[in-house]
Amino acid sequence: MNEATPRRYILTLTCPDRTGIVAAVGSFIASHGGLITQAAQHGDALHNRFYMRVEIQADTLPFYLDELRERFAPVGKQFDMEWSVSDSSVKKRMLVLVSKLDHCLNDLLHRWRNKDLHCEIPCVISNHNDLRSFVEWHGIPFFHVPVTPDTKEQAYAEVERLFREFSGDFMVLARYMQVLSDGMTQRLRNRIINIHHSFLPAFVGGKPYHQAFERGVKMTGATSHYVTAELDAGPIIDQGVIDIDHGNSIEEMVRLGKDIEKSVLSRSVRLHLEDRILVHRNKTVVFK
Repeated sequence: MNEATPRRYILTLTCPDRTGIVAAVGSFIASHGGLITQAAQHGDALHNRFYMRVEIQADTLPFYLDELRERFAPVGKQFDMEWSVSDSSVKKRMLVLVSKLDHCLNDLLHRWRNKDLHCEIPCVISNHNDLRSFVEWHGIPFFHVPVTPDTKEQAYAEVERLFREFSGDFMVLARYMQVLSDGMTQRLRNRIINIHHSFLPAFVGGKPYHQAFERGVKMTGATSHYVTAELDAGPIIDQGVIDIDHGNSIEEMVRLGKDIEKSVLSRSVRLHLEDRILVHRNKTVVFK
C-alpha cells in the first residue's frame, strides 16, 4: 500500500446471482456518503454465482469499520452473501514456512524490506536450520521445527501454536517441502498459500521438473494455490510459464523455473494482502 494512498475499506462478497446486487451495494454506500474508489464484479452464469470487490475511501464515511460491518449486515443477509470488510491500513501478519531452498524466501523478504508488500512477517518457520542466520539478519525470529514421519503430528501442532502465538493472518509456503496435516489445512482453509514448481494440474508432487523433462514438455511453469488436504489440488491463485525445448537440461529447467516461482508467489501474496481473491468451492475469482 502506498503511504500517500488514502485509507480504504475493502468490501468483498460472493452470493447467488440475482437482480439488484450491485444497486443494493452502491445505494448502501452512497446513502452514507461513501466514495467508491474502485469496484469490480463478475457473474458466473454456469454456477449462478456473483462476485464483487469494492474499495471505499474510509474518511468519506461517518463511522468506523465495526459500525460499517454492523450496518452492512442486513444487505448481506438479504442477498445470502458471504462477505467481509477489511481496513487497507492494517497490515496482515504473514508467517513464512521454508525448507532449504531460499530463492522464494529471499524474494519475499526483499520485497517486504522495501515496502513492496504491505504486511508484517512476525516469524519464519523451517524444518531445517540452514536459513537461520539469513532470516535473523533481517531481524525476524526463526523457529526450527523438525519434521519426521514419527513426529509430524507434534510438529504441525507446534506450527499452529506459533501461528496463534504470533497472531498470524495467513501462511506462505516458500518452497516448504513437507505435506501439511489434513486438520491443519482444514482449520486454516484459504489462509495457506503454496508455490508449486509446475504448471498445475500437470506434474503433481515431488520432482516436477524431472517429470516435465522426462515428458518432453515445451514449457514449464509455477502455480500458486491455497493448500487443501489433497496434494497440490487447492484453488489456483496465479500461474506463470516459460518456454523450453529439447536442449534444456533438468538443471537449466530448475534455474529458469526459480524466476517464475518467485514472481508467481510474490504476485499471489500481494493479491491476498489486498483482498483481491475470492474463493468458491475449488476455484478462485481474482480481481487484479
